[in-house]
Amino acid sequence: MEQQAEKLLRPVVPALDDILGHPFRVLDDGFVRVVDYMGSDESIVQAARVSYGKGTKKVSEDRGLIRYLLRHKHTTPFEMCEIKFHVRVPMDCWRQWIRHRTANVNEYSTRYSLAIDAMQRTAEGEWRRQSKDNKQGSEGFFDAADGSRLSAQERELQEHARSVYEARVNAGMAREQARKDLPLSTYTEAYWKVDLHNLFHFLWLRMDPHAQYEIRMYASTIGERIVAAWVPTAWQAFLDYTVNASALSAIETSVIKALNTGGPAAAVDAARSFGLLPPEGQELKGNRERSDLESKLTALGFAIPWKSV
Repeated sequence: MEQQAEKLLRPVVPALDDILGHPFRVLDDGFVRVVDYMGSDESIVQAARVSYGKGTKKVSEDRGLIRYLLRHKHTTPFEMCEIKFHVRVPMDCWRQWIRHRTANVNEYSTRYSLAIDAMQRTAEGEWRRQSKDNKQGSEGFFDAADGSRLSAQERELQEHARSVYEARVNAGMAREQARKDLPLSTYTEAYWKVDLHNLFHFLWLRMDPHAQYEIRMYASTIGERIVAAWVPTAWQAFLDYTVNASALSAIETSVIKALNTGGPAAAVDAARSFGLLPPEGQELKGNRERSDLESKLTALGFAIPWKSV
């Protein structure tokens, strides 16, 4: 007698269904919203148990299994969940976004349609200065007078660029060429479909305090307003084991071990042996690896050894 397959029901997440299609505003004229999704916390567990079989019976709770998977970087079960977003984002921000090549993308075409008549504008108090230490980052803000002047210049430039673009189109110029002088602040729209594993990687990089402010606002909105509602157990594990976690390199482990067993002097000797500190008597210069270790020591409640010896 032929055995009938078990009837399966599609996992649904009421909290995500409640916000399906709702645009969450980002920046001055951007948004992100969920178009569709597949899977849930339950789907991660289901995929893991199909893969591992009897081996998962040692984990009695779904929450425990999800946290085990993420803690030990068993990523495949998280790929069983997918989500599709509709985003409206400035082109300069989109350039960073599209570097995450582990997604399916369909973007608004300015070869076929007129460019979106909206450009991201910067408020007078939000013009950032270039960081002195980080070549791709910012640090501090321009004062109010400079901010007012910069915002006025921006508005004039954007209005002129749009006027030139529209005049070209009205004169019969091909849209694919007429668009070439539009600024990167012009908004574009796209569908962006990604699995949860790769979405977590995107969020880890783009929610980081060192990420550019504009894309950080999109990432934070996606994470805190959408993913947290979609897969709350996986989201909390992601926060615990990725976002708010700290990994130690072999060198960092050795320095901390020396600090714990031999005190600050031993930690200094260890750091110097690994090239984190200059030879004794020489000037202490900037070192990115040492700065990372100092941040971790501070977070763990340790005084910086080479600043106390």
